[in-house]
Amino acid sequence: MSKKSLVHPTALVDPRASLGEGVEVGPYTVIGPHVKVGSRTRIGAHGVLEGYTSVGDECQIFTGAVIGSIPQDLKYAGEKSELIIGDRNRIREYVTINPGTKGGGGKTVIGSDCLLMAYAHVAHDCLIRDRVTIANSAALAGHIVIEEGAVIGGLVGIHQFVRVGTLAIVGGCSRVVQDVPPYSTCVGSPAKVFGLNREGLRRAGTATETKDHLHRAFRTLFQSGLSMSHALEQVAREDHHCPEVAHLLAFIRQSTRGVCRA
Repeated sequence: MSKKSLVHPTALVDPRASLGEGVEVGPYTVIGPHVKVGSRTRIGAHGVLEGYTSVGDECQIFTGAVIGSIPQDLKYAGEKSELIIGDRNRIREYVTINPGTKGGGGKTVIGSDCLLMAYAHVAHDCLIRDRVTIANSAALAGHIVIEEGAVIGGLVGIHQFVRVGTLAIVGGCSRVVQDVPPYSTCVGSPAKVFGLNREGLRRAGTATETKDHLHRAFRTLFQSGLSMSHALEQVAREDHHCPEVAHLLAFIRQSTRGVCRA
C-alpha cells in the first residue's frame, strides 16, 4: 500500500493489495489481496473490490459498487480469472462487474474513459473498449464486445456473444439479440436499425464527407430491399475507400449472430 494513499479507518484493505499513489478508499469498503488500484483512483463507501482485479489510474468508483466478484456462470469452477479496468473510468453506484472464465479466455476487459451508470452490470468475458457509456440498469451478458464510443441506453438487455459497433447507440429498454452495426441507432424489442447515429458522429467530429458515405451505405444495406450479401457487394463497389464504411462492412461480414435489421 502506498504511504500516500488515504484509506478510511473503517475500510478493510488486505495488506497484500496494491494501492497506487494518491488512492482514496471510503468508509467500510473492502479490498481483497489480489487487487491492484492505480494512482489517484478514488473509491467510495461500502464498495467491494475482490479477485484478480486491476483498476487503472484516475478512476472513480462510487458507493456500493462490487468489482471483481466471481462470474455468474454455472460453468465457473473457481479457476483464476481476471478483471482489467483501464484509466479515467467512472463507475457509478452499485455497478457490478465480473471477471472472465476459462471458457471465455479468462479475462473481462474495460478500456479507458468509460462511464458505467448506476446499477449497470457487466458479466464475464466482456470486452468494453474506450469511451463507452452504459446507462442505468443496463445488463450485459457474457462474452459481449462493445466497440469504441458506443452508448448503451438505460434498462437495455444484451444477449451473450453480441457485438455493438463503434459509435452505435442502443435506445433505452431495448432487447438486443443480434449485433448492432457501427454508427447506427438501434432501438426496440428486439432492437432494429433506425438509421445513422448522427448525434454520435457529430460529437466525434466526423467529417461531413464521411457521414455522407455512411448515409449512402446505410440506405443500401438497410433500406434497399437487397439481400445483405448483395447489399454488401454494392456498398463495397461504391464506398470501399472510406475507412468507416470499410469497418462497417467488415463488422457485418464477421458477424456470427447476424446484425439487427431495419
